[in-house]
Amino acid sequence: MPDIFKAHPAPKISKTSKRLNIEGLEKFSRSHFSSFFYLPNSVRFIGKDSDEKIILFLRRHPITNIGWIIITLILLFAPVVLSIFPILSFLPENFRLIGVCIWYIITVAFAFESFLNWFFNVCIITDERIFDVDFLNLIYREISEANIDQVQDITVRMGGVIRTVFNYGDVYIQTASEIPRIEFMAVARPDLVARILRELRVEEEQEKIEGRTR
Repeated sequence: MPDIFKAHPAPKISKTSKRLNIEGLEKFSRSHFSSFFYLPNSVRFIGKDSDEKIILFLRRHPITNIGWIIITLILLFAPVVLSIFPILSFLPENFRLIGVCIWYIITVAFAFESFLNWFFNVCIITDERIFDVDFLNLIYREISEANIDQVQDITVRMGGVIRTVFNYGDVYIQTASEIPRIEFMAVARPDLVARILRELRVEEEQEKIEGRTR
């Protein structure tokens, strides 16, 4: 269980590259299926500037997939269980076979879309901007964006035993952009995400004061 009240040193950012220097953070960058991906060099997105660097690539914590996985397993075994009881015995055998095939097609479609919903619902933090990509279905997505210097307030919400044990929660980002609030829902290590955002905001303000350019 994570230490709730343990103090951590604030992350340091290089003034020239804004590269976060947090010991041990690279171990969370091993897989493209990770929910917490630090400095993902292979990740690209539409509209990314050539000199813009991705700091964090986030997804909902994998534990949030348990719900649809359990539902999928129930749907997969439901025809087997129902075959024990002669509920549909009045139907011709061909009709029952077609019904079972349709049932499994719907089940696979449900599981596939649930996985895509987790995989493509991402949060991206770069050294200049933040993005919240909401994948609603195969033909529709919604992207919220704000510059780092537009971030006004950051709130972390963690509640419940499961979220505390697995160390995930929600990060609410109040901004001065057209999107007044950007939400990173059920992301891993929300306290660390918030600290990184605060440090990036401080560095961005320092750049303005010193008149530095990229």
